[in-house]
Amino acid sequence: MNDFEAIYARHSVRSYKPDAIEADKVLQLREKIDELNAAGNLHLQFIEDAGRTYSRLMNRVAGLGSAPSVIACVGKDAEDLDQRVGYYGEQLVLFAQKLGLNTCWTGTFSKGNTDADVKEGERLVICIAIGYGQDQGRVRKSKSYEDVAKVDAAVGEAPEWFKKGVEMALLAPTAINQQKFVIRLGADESVELVDKGGIFSKVDLGIVKCHFEIGAGREVTKS
Repeated sequence: MNDFEAIYARHSVRSYKPDAIEADKVLQLREKIDELNAAGNLHLQFIEDAGRTYSRLMNRVAGLGSAPSVIACVGKDAEDLDQRVGYYGEQLVLFAQKLGLNTCWTGTFSKGNTDADVKEGERLVICIAIGYGQDQGRVRKSKSYEDVAKVDAAVGEAPEWFKKGVEMALLAPTAINQQKFVIRLGADESVELVDKGGIFSKVDLGIVKCHFEIGAGREVTKS
């Protein structure tokens, strides 16, 4: 499974089987986390036993209390931490999909009950539930290309790489499916991601950036 296939296949899953993740897959996840932590200057952590991370009533009602494991997205507090968490965390989510695992980005969790190692000066931004889902999730309603893409008049018709990038960006998971972002293509073919605000919007922007770059095959210029 390549990145495109993983994006198309992956949907948020909130209800999980009790099956533990196999040791060989745990090892692969930890190795990938080490790689992403080095690249993004982060402290992402795979916590094999989710424990009471999702003990809050709203999580139990949603089914997240069944998640066997969790990824704690931690890093040294900085202005761009949330976006880096989204960017590198989504790479991990897609890697997990390739391993046959299911995931869900979760902003509602019990920080006090999360067995994460948060060092002085660090911040726990968000968690990712991970395991084997009771199902594969479902396709959610999405905005259109016209809703999020803004192309400089000097460009005329947007190039195919940009359109493909936007297509992949629209498949990115965002908090409460808000999709509060704009992707601008400049006259010089520069690409800017604009955050329109909202809950966890900076994390969302990092996730969207990850998806756009996979689709476009080139880097975002500004975000």
